[in-house]
Amino acid sequence: MIGTYNGKIDLVRNLTISPFSRAYTFSDSIYEVIPFYNRNFFYFDKHFTRLSNSLNAIAIEINLQKVKDELCELLKHVTYQNGYIYYQISRGTDPIRNHIQVDGLEAETFGYILEHDYKTQELNIKIVDDLRWGRCDIKSTSLLANVMGMNEAKKENCQEIIMHRDGLITEAGASNIFFVIDGVICTPALSNNILPGITREILIELVHSNGMEIREDKFLIDDLLKSQSIWLTSSTKCIAPVRKIVNLDLKLNLNEPIMNRCIEILEKEFKSNLINL
Repeated sequence: MIGTYNGKIDLVRNLTISPFSRAYTFSDSIYEVIPFYNRNFFYFDKHFTRLSNSLNAIAIEINLQKVKDELCELLKHVTYQNGYIYYQISRGTDPIRNHIQVDGLEAETFGYILEHDYKTQELNIKIVDDLRWGRCDIKSTSLLANVMGMNEAKKENCQEIIMHRDGLITEAGASNIFFVIDGVICTPALSNNILPGITREILIELVHSNGMEIREDKFLIDDLLKSQSIWLTSSTKCIAPVRKIVNLDLKLNLNEPIMNRCIEILEKEFKSNLINL
């Protein structure tokens, strides 16, 4: 696997990272996942804007042009057609672990590139309490509650979770959630408890442009009982239909027409809106 650390590109196993990285000691870092198809980035500008927004939210300063150049350089080091880049930026490396950063700390970067086939996945889901912090709209590497929930769900043969706060749906462990109730596509409205997913944003734009009805609002777990189909969206899953929810008595239609239409229009967009930097 090819990776990069502070501008040095090499095999990941050859990269050396300090144990005093604030990403390691405090999760004082943000990340982005940027997909590519046929060796072209998909909606690069949207992903890069979100990365910039995350940096601003936690006050990390870095030369963004160097970041962009490094992402492009990573792609040149592999030959496969489809995949994604994971890229992480921390506040820097401390001389010794301390909650309060030292002055003049230089931002630290790490990333890798991985092949991915983007095949549609059908998922088993478990509903869990949302135990995360209050700024889930920042794409932070601090994902302990997600990790705990998803690994607990794995014991029941689940690949994802749907989180809620006092019955109010927020999002999945590594995805946004959509569902259909009586012909209307539903998705939780953005808030500090929901990451503004790029695939979510693109799908909503496509739904509007294709004359389909969508409602962004607050939804309860009980609303899922009325749904005919449920799916998750992310940069690596695209659209992943939910096969079943293990702790909810619900029959879902994997051939539900509105969900299938969303899969169709997103796949078409994925192949047409590519950027060669």
